[in-house]
Amino acid sequence: MKSLLNSVFNNCRKQKRPALITFTVAGDNTKKNSLKILNSIAKHADILELSFLHNCPIADGSQIQNSTYRALKNGTTLKDTFQIAKKFKAANPNKPLILMGYYNLIYQNGENNFLKKCKMCKVDGIIVVDLPYPENKKFAKKCKGKSINFVQLLSPTTSKTRMKKIIKNSHDMIYYISMLSTTGGKLKVSPKKILKNYSAIKRLSGQKNVVIGFGITNKTIASFKKTDGLVVGSQLCKIINDSVKKRQNPVTKVSSIVKVLKNKLL
Repeated sequence: MKSLLNSVFNNCRKQKRPALITFTVAGDNTKKNSLKILNSIAKHADILELSFLHNCPIADGSQIQNSTYRALKNGTTLKDTFQIAKKFKAANPNKPLILMGYYNLIYQNGENNFLKKCKMCKVDGIIVVDLPYPENKKFAKKCKGKSINFVQLLSPTTSKTRMKKIIKNSHDMIYYISMLSTTGGKLKVSPKKILKNYSAIKRLSGQKNVVIGFGITNKTIASFKKTDGLVVGSQLCKIINDSVKKRQNPVTKVSSIVKVLKNKLL
């Protein structure tokens, strides 16, 4: 499927570098700042992920949980998330925005209604952490019908047989979870081992864009330059958390580290 997401990956490939993908939580540390952070980091990030809130983020470590609880405390709702997404895409039409979250909110709102709102806000993709293949086939098909990328997930324990099926049913981006951990953990596996697993996926995936997430920070990102894309989330959430504690401006702090991350890929 032809998409803005695929175009951005192709442009990064021409520049011989991975796409830099950021993750932040909608409404953190405030609804207003959440949008300001997106607009600011869009100068350096190639693709942006925005989390829609869930009170039991089971795949997430402490940093993203802190961001999530702070946003929930601020009263951030799914409606607010769509408003943030809509305003961001209006200001940054050429930057892909991926919504990431858990299936419960999609189910509660109705799949068709949720996708209708995504389309209205010009959302480019969706990651649903707890909706694995093959249970996600129906919803992924609906996403494709709306020209919205459904991002499939692969992990170190995914068998080759299952991997082939997931890749076949994937759209323009596949997310490889680098290690068995929640988000924000230190790399438990060497970059060499992660890249070996990644290469095996790429041999099966052909032209599909495969990104790596979990354990990617300014200290590790340079080890993964020969990939299609890299996701940084927990480090950004930690910077927001630290900024709030120190009464600093989270917008400038997050923007600064994203610039550093980008420079390490050039």
